[in-house]
Amino acid sequence: MIRVHHLNNSRSQRILWALEELGLDYEIVAHQRNPETNLAPESLLAVHALGKSPMIEDGKDVIVESAAILEYLSQRHAGGRLSPKVSSPDWPRHVQLLHYAEGSAMLPLMLRLYLGRLGAAAEPLNPRVTSEIERYIGWFDEGFVGCDFFVGKDLTLADIQLTFVIQAAKLLHGLDKFPNLARFAARMSERPAYRRALERGGPSIFA
Repeated sequence: MIRVHHLNNSRSQRILWALEELGLDYEIVAHQRNPETNLAPESLLAVHALGKSPMIEDGKDVIVESAAILEYLSQRHAGGRLSPKVSSPDWPRHVQLLHYAEGSAMLPLMLRLYLGRLGAAAEPLNPRVTSEIERYIGWFDEGFVGCDFFVGKDLTLADIQLTFVIQAAKLLHGLDKFPNLARFAARMSERPAYRRALERGGPSIFA
């Protein structure tokens, strides 16, 4: 049985969504953020030295990092579903977007989150952070005109991975300048598997 160490209001929601889309059995080990610091609890450290979520246990394997977990679930347990084959012309774009989400797009959003806690001290940095958000989020908004999904004609892991980025951008920056992404995220939130994941994982400020 796959065990998901699920932290409230975190990236682990995308793992629950993927498991529901793939139709895989799993159990949730729930962890709650500290209400004062918003940090993950030390209970996660008992499972992995980084003490982070998302994290899954599958037998003796403990896997961290969203993209790695998504690829692991698809390849190890679902015959490669939700992921183009390496021989497919869609594969290069898929693998790029799968890793772009955390490798590039989330960084300026996390900076916005942390700077927001500094008040006036953050003012000199805010214009640069804003320009970086609009650059990195705008890049895949512009590439999404007239598309139903980011890769090909069906849902892939890249869509699941990027949806959280869009939701974070909505919360921390707003999506007024990214109408294509706003429509996409709204449509994804209506998927039955997405709704089931929320029911099992609990409410999320990103949903």
